Amino acid sequence: MKDILKQWNPWWSTGSVPEKKRLIPRDAVLSRIVKLLPEREAVVLSGVRRCGKSTLLYQAIDSLLKDGVAAGNILYLNLDEPLPEKNVEVLDEVLNAYLELKNPQGRLYLFFDEIQGIPRWEQWVKKQYDLRGKDLKFILTGSNSSMLSDDLAKLLTGRTLTVNVYPLSFREYLSFRGVVVKEPDMQKRELRHHFARYLTEGGFPESVLGTESDTNVQRLREYFDSILLRDIVASQNVRDSAKLRDLASHAMTNISTLLSYNRISKAIGLNISTLTEYLRFLENAYLIFQAKFFSYSVTETMLVQKPRKIYAIDNGMRNAVSFPFSKDEGRLAENLVFLALRREHGEIYYWKGRGEVDFVIKHRDQTLTAINVSMGAQVPAREKAALEEFGHSFKKVRELVVLTDDVEKEESGIAYRPLWKWALGA
Repeated sequence: MKDILKQWNPWWSTGSVPEKKRLIPRDAVLSRIVKLLPEREAVVLSGVRRCGKSTLLYQAIDSLLKDGVAAGNILYLNLDEPLPEKNVEVLDEVLNAYLELKNPQGRLYLFFDEIQGIPRWEQWVKKQYDLRGKDLKFILTGSNSSMLSDDLAKLLTGRTLTVNVYPLSFREYLSFRGVVVKEPDMQKRELRHHFARYLTEGGFPESVLGTESDTNVQRLREYFDSILLRDIVASQNVRDSAKLRDLASHAMTNISTLLSYNRISKAIGLNISTLTEYLRFLENAYLIFQAKFFSYSVTETMLVQKPRKIYAIDNGMRNAVSFPFSKDEGRLAENLVFLALRREHGEIYYWKGRGEVDFVIKHRDQTLTAINVSMGAQVPAREKAALEEFGHSFKKVRELVVLTDDVEKEESGIAYRPLWKWALGA
């Protein structure tokens, strides 16, 4: 175990994090993590596999070292890698080996990557948290939202602060591509060129940095298969993995559409109960998201007859594993907007009256923003009509927005914004 720990913690001997581990900073999310490091609570980074959580841990370690924290006071271990045992006792073995090796003094920082693979890890974290007080800081990552299940929430109530991590935003994508944004209007042609690629290729970091299109597609397919196998089939003991994969591919293909459980059930051959369970597994693994119908009434929002809309974690992965019948630019644009809004605001809704509003954001002050996405050369009248209907249906409307291919104006209380420019701030 001591040899394993030495391999994973090169800064013990060099005093710094290797450059190949730090890679390109993601300033917005990294600043949120660094801001939480002095706090008492455990920090949990939660998000889909391969979205960059491990790199963010290395960048946070680099920040601590630059702030003067002793290298020996920082422990990192990827618990997804082969270990002598995959049980909770191995965590005691790790901690004891670390303390014997380094005999650290003062506050300790324990970075445990992909900790959800260790059974009963949350009980161990709670025990150490309660025993050692503020002298022990946990920074944890996990690739399945069920790691923060109801039981865990009860066990670690008041002891965790969660940071959700997603594939790259458009601004982060540009940073990875070496593009510096100074004057968007002056850089319009360049930014629209990169946006068109981002729209179809997505934002998984290794894929963005990759140069071979075919290799990137293969990489994204293998991410997809690995998530299905490791985070769902193995952990949930799914018997019919072929049906699960069919459902995942179906969901990825049909992004931005209303879910019809009956139609999917017949197409794939799953009963409604199993279908519902499999969709929950896919959502817990961050492969898909479901947007609920908006209403101030929780009861109405949760009604079964109000179907949900489905979105994918990443446009590039979606294109790699789905079976689209056209370029699907409109669906990809809507999926991109959903991800940007989810990254910024959390829960996102849709609304439907006579017309349909693609996205509704409920702000903390209970005001609402309604957004439609329209990528054609002309904005159809129905987009404006649906937003006006929404504005008349609710009192506390903060903003009505249409995201367009390249139309930018204010008209009749509706803001029209080019999607490529709007995405720079999302």
